[in-house]
Amino acid sequence: MLLGGIYYLKPAIDAAHALGHYVITCDNIPTNLAHKWSDEYIDASIIDKESILQIAKEKQIDGILSYAVDPGVLTAAYVAEQMGLPNVGPYKSVEILQNKALFRQFLKDNNFNVPKAKGYHSIQEAYADAESWEYPIIVKPVDSAGSKGVTRVNTKEELLPAIEKAYRSSLGAKEIIIEEFIELNGYQSGSDSFSVNGEMVFTTFDDQHFDKNAPNPYTPADHTWPSTMPQKAQDYLKKEIQRLVSLLGMRTSLYNIEARVGKNGKPYIMELSPRAGGNRLSEILRMATGQDLARACVKAALGESVDIKPAEFYGYWADIILHTPLSGKFMGVEISENIKPLVKELALYKTIGQPVDGFKAANEAIGSLFIRFDTREMMEEVVFNQQKYITIHVE
Repeated sequence: MLLGGIYYLKPAIDAAHALGHYVITCDNIPTNLAHKWSDEYIDASIIDKESILQIAKEKQIDGILSYAVDPGVLTAAYVAEQMGLPNVGPYKSVEILQNKALFRQFLKDNNFNVPKAKGYHSIQEAYADAESWEYPIIVKPVDSAGSKGVTRVNTKEELLPAIEKAYRSSLGAKEIIIEEFIELNGYQSGSDSFSVNGEMVFTTFDDQHFDKNAPNPYTPADHTWPSTMPQKAQDYLKKEIQRLVSLLGMRTSLYNIEARVGKNGKPYIMELSPRAGGNRLSEILRMATGQDLARACVKAALGESVDIKPAEFYGYWADIILHTPLSGKFMGVEISENIKPLVKELALYKTIGQPVDGFKAANEAIGSLFIRFDTREMMEEVVFNQQKYITIHVE
């Protein structure tokens, strides 16, 4: 059983079919693309743990996975634990990883580098603390991904609207978190990694790039590999990620890991979620490293053996998230002849004539473009000057 139905499920569905398995997709949006590719669709809310558990028992499933679908991760862990199915880790550990307030507290309690942070269960409670913060700060829901509901707040006057926005975006917890803003040294990383029996065998870092002109400038607009993060910081983070996974008793799992190095010189684990990242990160990593994380994820969910090797990159890679700051009708993508030979894959989530909106969150992407380069210089030229090479037509 795969929770969710967005485009990003396709590699997991394809992997399951290639392995000879029957695939059930489940969410409460029948029009989602992935339901066309599965063998069966069930209409149910993926954040309703008990309902999904009942359905899973009725269907006598052999495994459950919330691949690249953040809202279903906790439900998948709950159902797996209740049914005695293979699980990414203990349910309580997944609960900590999926709740930003619990996660920050766990990091603090176990002496990880962590920004000052506090969770709040109401708008009034959060705003009452306005004087206790040194600005800038970040306000976000504890239980959402894809930068939904996230705001950087520079002054007290900006705080209340940010709190209200985050609270509206909280899915089930109805809880928000306010935390110290860690000024970046270099780029934030938000790549996928994999553990086998609790050992981090595949750990990657990337450079995330953002579109300052987008309605939400905190939604990643591009990813590039290998990362420019200093090797010393990468080595430190690898050890800390392994320590975190060990402390939580995590098992065999795919993770989307957000990390950054602050201007204070400290490396931070910002998020670690036991799922594939959005923006098809595991798919481009398969091309870039030869390691099929989606297939491994499906096999792990069914209790089958997994063979994943450490990451070794072949060339320089960019995952460009096609998006527009404008609202209108999508009328196509035009790619310059100068880079067409370098393009490894173009995937579109929208069809010609379909409405598109400004890039406020990851789920508003038009598509993605995978490009391989021989040099970092050429990669940066294209990524930093996209308007010269990629045109998205909207009317």
